Amino acid sequence: MIIRRTILKQELVKKLYPDSVSVDAAMQQLRRDIELSPQLKEQIANSGHTKRHYYNKHQLLLILEHFCITIEEFEQL
Repeated sequence: MIIRRTILKQELVKKLYPDSVSVDAAMQQLRRDIELSPQLKEQIANSGHTKRHYYNKHQLLLILEHFCITIEEFEQL
């Protein structure tokens, strides 16, 4: 399975929060979840820029690990 180098934050939240009212609400929920875990927040920050419209591969893997989701499960979402 090939993991793309980057993934848009909007694509990620659509998969992680499918019942969300809007993409903006889903983005807010992801930010809230990241803020609640200082360790995850620090790891994401150390893995690259966070002020862009996408996450890099390493940041994606950290987020998925935090939510206990494997790559295979993520692809099926």
